[in-house]
Amino acid sequence: MALTILCVTFVLGLIVGMPVVFAIGLSSLATVLYEGLPVAVVFQRMAAGMNVFAFLTIPFFIFTGELMMYGGIADRIIRCSKAMVGHVRGGLGMTNVVACTMFGGVSGSPVADVSAMGSALIPLMKKENIDADYAVNVTTYSSLVGAVMPTSHNMIIYSLAAGGIVSMNSLIMAGAVPAVMLSIANLLTAYFVARARNYPAGRFPGWHEVARSLAVALPGLFIMVIIVGGILSGVFTAAEAGAVAVLYALLLTVFVYRSLTWVDFLKAAAKATKTTGIVLLLIGISTMFGYLMSIYGVAELAGEMLSSISTTPWVVFILVDIALFLFGIFLDMAAHILVCTPIFLPIVMHYGMDPVQFGIIVLLNCTIGLNTPPVGAAFYLGCAIGEVPVIKVVRSMWPFMAALWITLLIVTLVPEVSMFVHDLLK
Repeated sequence: MALTILCVTFVLGLIVGMPVVFAIGLSSLATVLYEGLPVAVVFQRMAAGMNVFAFLTIPFFIFTGELMMYGGIADRIIRCSKAMVGHVRGGLGMTNVVACTMFGGVSGSPVADVSAMGSALIPLMKKENIDADYAVNVTTYSSLVGAVMPTSHNMIIYSLAAGGIVSMNSLIMAGAVPAVMLSIANLLTAYFVARARNYPAGRFPGWHEVARSLAVALPGLFIMVIIVGGILSGVFTAAEAGAVAVLYALLLTVFVYRSLTWVDFLKAAAKATKTTGIVLLLIGISTMFGYLMSIYGVAELAGEMLSSISTTPWVVFILVDIALFLFGIFLDMAAHILVCTPIFLPIVMHYGMDPVQFGIIVLLNCTIGLNTPPVGAAFYLGCAIGEVPVIKVVRSMWPFMAALWITLLIVTLVPEVSMFVHDLLK
């Protein structure tokens, strides 16, 4: 009965339009009251969930992304991307993909990527008579690669949700090939859709401009080298890497680019503080929710249900993908990771999947949710920037959604895709 109360209250909260964090919190509180436990248990579990040293990485990574966005790195990345691929048919779409991929490596946040790149490129694409729905789809789907980049704070959340059996180093290495695959899939999709719509090609500015724009953008992109190199080499931990990244971003934007004003610094700090607060609140409340699910044996029940359908590993993995997708439609990334990992990780490990590979699968499923109504934060932000009706974007999103699902299925069914670099450098 208690599990029924937990699940029904949560679903009802989502149906009536309650924010996810409150739906999770209310369902947890209702279950605790039904069980006759002290309400203090809720707050104790929340505090324990947030009081983890590794989570110190989260505000550092978020603040780094905000500093780089307000410090003008986005404009330099766009210029570099346009010089490299802007001359291809549908050049602005290709520029968008490359720019979003580069900025995703800096910010590690798909939503921040849409905000920074979309604000600049979507209006520019519309000005060049490119359909707004195409501009929005290219931007929102290209930004999703940030979730599997080394600067993604969601990797830290998964590492903790998995019980500490997966290190940040392993996730960074495992995300390399899937990130490249996703970017290539987005490039091909953007190109073929542009050809089908007969969008024009741009003019190649020459190799001198390519080299010049790349040289200007490289200092900003070097932040990925600092984080990846520092963590993998053991020079510093993930939290220390975040602190170093913040310092580097400040020095770069203030003294090298000279583009970060005091007002912009305060805006970046305020936005990073707000985002960090939201993420940590989700972590705390989701910890209580996960605690209750572990008590009631939700993972065992889910495993029995999947086993009753099939015991073939690849079938179970695809069923887990479908379940993760359905959860992702309604949950934010942090809540999605914290709620789903304890349920499905034991199941996939039982059928032979490495927890590192599953981490990348979870992150990719989270990105699908970010771009799928009714929650889809990245999706709605892109529609707002493009000033285009939601239904129009939905009607034309299927080639991009198909590319993302194909990438996800390859990562799911071919372990070497995510484990090759990990095993090579381990």
